[in-house]
Amino acid sequence: MEKLFIGFTSTNIQSIIMIFVGLLLVYLAIKKEYEPLLLLPIGFGTILVNLPLSVVLDYEGTPGFLKILFDAGIATELFPILIFIAVGAMCDFTPMFTQPLMMFFGAAAQFGIFATIIFATILGFDFKVASAIGIIGAADGPTAIYVAAKFAKSYLGPISVAAYSYMSLVPLIQPIVIKSMTTKEERRIRMKKGGKNVPKSLKILFPIMVTLISGFIAPMSVPLIGALMLGNLLRESGVVEKLSKSAQNELAAVTTLLLGIAIGSTMQAEKFLTFDTIKILLLGLFAFVFDTIGGILFAKFLNLFLKDKINPMVGAAGISAFPMSARVVHKLAQDDDPNNYILMEAVSANLSGQIGSVIAGGLVLAFVPILLGL
Repeated sequence: MEKLFIGFTSTNIQSIIMIFVGLLLVYLAIKKEYEPLLLLPIGFGTILVNLPLSVVLDYEGTPGFLKILFDAGIATELFPILIFIAVGAMCDFTPMFTQPLMMFFGAAAQFGIFATIIFATILGFDFKVASAIGIIGAADGPTAIYVAAKFAKSYLGPISVAAYSYMSLVPLIQPIVIKSMTTKEERRIRMKKGGKNVPKSLKILFPIMVTLISGFIAPMSVPLIGALMLGNLLRESGVVEKLSKSAQNELAAVTTLLLGIAIGSTMQAEKFLTFDTIKILLLGLFAFVFDTIGGILFAKFLNLFLKDKINPMVGAAGISAFPMSARVVHKLAQDDDPNNYILMEAVSANLSGQIGSVIAGGLVLAFVPILLGL
């Protein structure tokens, strides 16, 4: 008789709360369409892992299917790398080639990462954990997961949820930050257009050169940047169309599903319901906001020296949330001037942010152990 009610006697209030957290994530994914491809499996994984006995993780010494997925795809960093192959196959870097100045915003918009690392350390987090928290600011979920899996495994759940939540909230958060940092006159700046013809040879050489340069400048970024550039080379080579389409569709869909549910497996009540989780969510927001601010301020700085002014909003698109950030920036420009078209410039900055966030993650992975060894 006791075994008949074991599900009721083996639960606690903390697990019930986490089940409701999982239901909330599912609701946001379905009703609000906040990153549904990832938040829905994360939410359902959260429900599964907090049910009585957590047999999806382990039962009588036998690993459950979520434990197997986590060990195979998250602990080994395989899922984030596969996601980057898919993302690379989806990226068309042509706008960035026609507006090469926009590439600098991919670096400038990473300011919030390093500011947050310092702030998180002050709040008492271990330096490695603080580094993983800072990556949230890039609005780049796979990179955040990759760094957290190496530096902050016990905080993988809240870091992953924060990263993807703020990615989904770009249309809500960025307009507030942008309008507070720019004037209407600045938002109405019309930018000089770049050329449109990009040689195919440049498109093919670009992923190869980026991989080689990254390999020497930030070797720790090679797994992520190499996967991103491999996906892009599949797209631009023109000789493996089936592989390119498979990476963009089947590979992206299956890996996203497995990645999401494996992340959900980390959101056990005893690990997630802590004061540290609240601090991580707030620090992630801080990082995201200051990444946006960093890009805007860099654009304003450049305008002190440029004859052809840059619309400062373009700097805000230097984060990695592609293409949402570019669309948000273009919409804001259209709101103030319906004839102001800055979508291509915003896309250029957004694509550079995709690369910049990966390199920033590689630099963090490379230099944090060195600094700790001093």
